[in-house]
Amino acid sequence: MNYEERDTYGMYKRNGPGPHLMGADTLVGNDVYNRHDESLGDIKEIMLDMRSGKISYAVLSFGGFLGMGEKLFAVPWNALVLDPANKRFVLNVEKDRLKNAPGFDKDHWPDMADQSWMREIHSYYGITPEQDETRL
Repeated sequence: MNYEERDTYGMYKRNGPGPHLMGADTLVGNDVYNRHDESLGDIKEIMLDMRSGKISYAVLSFGGFLGMGEKLFAVPWNALVLDPANKRFVLNVEKDRLKNAPGFDKDHWPDMADQSWMREIHSYYGITPEQDETRL
């Protein structure tokens, strides 16, 4: 599902705010692909840093069937690129690399405020925390 299909308020019809300013709720459920046009899953949640007011992570689901056995991944927001032509996000990672990425299940979320966890996740996706500050 893409952001135009989730647009309950009509904000993307004609001259709405997108794609540079978008409603978070419309992004949940968006597909994520890699640069080889392989599906990597979809966005399940968007995690906001309440201190800075910035998006820290998109929680991506991958694998499983009908929600069972799926693995969740916190992907640094700056690792994702909006592809407005295809109404989806692109993550520059091979499918096998994502399968082996640090992940979690829906009943065991990590402490995303833990600095060592943050460094590990950013490093895995080749993003520095400083890039989070400069991309906006």
